[in-house]
Amino acid sequence: MGDPYILMLVALAVLASVDLVVGVSNDAVNFLNSAIGSKALPVKKIMIIASLGVFFGAVSSSGMMEVARKGIFVPSEFYFNEIMYIFMAVMITDILLLDVFNSLGMPTSTTVSIVFELLGAAVAMALIKISANDAQTFANLGQYINSDKALQIIFGILLSVVVAFSVGAIVQYFSRLIYSFNFEQRASYISAIFGGFAITAITYFIFIKGLKGTPYYGDIEHLIEGKTVWIILLSFIAWTILSQVLIVFFKINVLKLIIGIGTFSLAMAFSGNDLVNFIGVPVAAWNSYEAWQASGVDADSFPMGVLAQKVPSNVWLLLVAGGVMVITLWTSKKAKTVIETGINLSRQGEGHEKFQPNPMSRIVVRAAMGINYAFSALIPGKTLKFIDNKFQKPVIELSKDKTYEMPAFDMVRASVNLIVAGILISIGTSLKLPLSTTYVTFMVAMGTSLADRAWGRESAVYRVAGVINVIGGWFATAIIAFVTAATFAYLISLGGIAAVAMLLILVVFLMGKNYISYSKKNKEVKKQRLINRAELITINGVIEESSDHISEVADRVNKLYTNVVDDLAKHDLNKLRKTDKHVGKLNDEIDDLKDGVFYFIKSLDDTSVQASRFYILVLGYLQDVAQSISYISRASYKHVNNNHKNLKKGQLKDLKVIDNQLTAILDKVSAVFQNRTFEQLDEVLVDKKELLIDVTSSIEKQIDRIRTDETSPKNTTLYFSILLETKDLISALMNLLQTYEEFHLSTKQQEELK
Repeated sequence: MGDPYILMLVALAVLASVDLVVGVSNDAVNFLNSAIGSKALPVKKIMIIASLGVFFGAVSSSGMMEVARKGIFVPSEFYFNEIMYIFMAVMITDILLLDVFNSLGMPTSTTVSIVFELLGAAVAMALIKISANDAQTFANLGQYINSDKALQIIFGILLSVVVAFSVGAIVQYFSRLIYSFNFEQRASYISAIFGGFAITAITYFIFIKGLKGTPYYGDIEHLIEGKTVWIILLSFIAWTILSQVLIVFFKINVLKLIIGIGTFSLAMAFSGNDLVNFIGVPVAAWNSYEAWQASGVDADSFPMGVLAQKVPSNVWLLLVAGGVMVITLWTSKKAKTVIETGINLSRQGEGHEKFQPNPMSRIVVRAAMGINYAFSALIPGKTLKFIDNKFQKPVIELSKDKTYEMPAFDMVRASVNLIVAGILISIGTSLKLPLSTTYVTFMVAMGTSLADRAWGRESAVYRVAGVINVIGGWFATAIIAFVTAATFAYLISLGGIAAVAMLLILVVFLMGKNYISYSKKNKEVKKQRLINRAELITINGVIEESSDHISEVADRVNKLYTNVVDDLAKHDLNKLRKTDKHVGKLNDEIDDLKDGVFYFIKSLDDTSVQASRFYILVLGYLQDVAQSISYISRASYKHVNNNHKNLKKGQLKDLKVIDNQLTAILDKVSAVFQNRTFEQLDEVLVDKKELLIDVTSSIEKQIDRIRTDETSPKNTTLYFSILLETKDLISALMNLLQTYEEFHLSTKQQEELK
């Protein structure tokens, strides 16, 4: 077989391309959230600005490449073959980990993942070397791992979380005191000064600090070094004057300009800081291979001290990587999902909450309320009144069809998000610290949301739960990255190129599985007939909306009930478990609809308000139906899971008869509401009476069995539970149909009178 390391390099090149895609899909949230959430600019313009920023950032990222080469481990302590094993384990782990988070729509840190993957793989390889050397013990691990640098990086990442949240909250608080929510009515000079400060901060830290470590910095170093104060002062004056001119003479909203420049700068900072996470390892592998080839020494005898030397990066390679990142930015569907998570947690208004409260979020909210009350008692009343006036949101009169087109937050907060995050990331980059851009931008956004009073009594417990979940995911990223990379490094050291091949097959399989699962989930979301809150809803709209809900619930309950009966007959625990999960999804979706009743009623036009009572009743009956099938499913699963006796043949036969009759009724219900043939509702109501009689008959049969040959009390409990809940299910369904028939007839009569 030829040179196996060439095959590894090819694999690393392919993995780098894939890693760019999955990495950017997750990290796009960092620099797009503020611009998209504030709707300051059209989405196409935002994407163009971000794309340019990514390109410029790619060129300025060369200084960060040293982290992958020598930042975590001591390269001179490892041989070439061991370094290649470490790099293969790191890249395979990185792709799998980021793809999972993308599929979940959760922002995580590509920096933390790469740092802990390098650490895990290097530790595993070091332990293998130590175990093979009788003269070394675990205490010698420190000579293989660059522990000081690793701890510095980890500490920097953790510190950035606290600093980002705190600075974001403080800057936003004072920005709101200056601007208030009526920022369009502020004096022009306030916006000009704000613009001068913001753009000066962005241009200095991004264009000047960001150029350090690049091949171009030497040409302009003499113009910058020792002149920091003058550069900042002159920039502030120039940008303030320019901002005033743009506001007064060209009527340009300077906040939009700040958001545009801020998006560019943050995209640039992201690319400059995070490109190392995607291509740093493959580039280091290529440098290692070149050095090994030139040496003529065996792969398992050539120490890799060469990696400790500074090697200039290939600018063309960086630009190609930047190109891949830009294409991903425009095409990735998973990036949009991750962006939605960030915007959802920081939006100013109320609405559907993605995360559910947990005990920790409740404790945090209660503690924060207590602290707030304490501070309020200490601050003078006039001061509190002044502050509250600044945080009063203006009432904007919009037509109802435009109500839900409002941005998630205003341009003042978007500007602060971009300014603070850009500055913090740029400082970290200039210091060669691979800060997590995700951690910084996310925590800045959360800090500004808190300071801006976006987390009110109605939403705080949900938003805090979301933040806790995301931060928990960050810790999980570190632990999983370390353990998985260490495991893969150990397997590769045992199996060599064969193990690499097997792991690459695993990557393809798992990514394919995640893609199929993600696509299926997206289709399910699109199929959900959720309320289109951007539209004005009329009586006909209520009929259409509710008909779709009823038709879909009838179809799903039909399948679920049949599955329970069939799986119970086979005593199939796995299928009952799957059915129970589907039942849970149905209940969650109906709960979401009920949570949206407030917005539904707000969306009704003035002539359709009486339809709100009808819609509430419909959702109530749908919930009753879902709860009945949920109880039947849960009781059946519990029965089989506890290894109780199978139901008797007579019992199963009766259940199947009921199932067939219920199937026929639910098919009719679905067809009636799907085709809007409401005049056929009478026929369904007649069938309902016959089915109720059969259910009652089955209950009486079971009573007779108990008195004669039934010996299992658990079977009796389950059987009665199924029959009684089936009866409740049918009753709720028929109440729904009767309500619908009455509403349909009354609506028809009103239209005829008109």
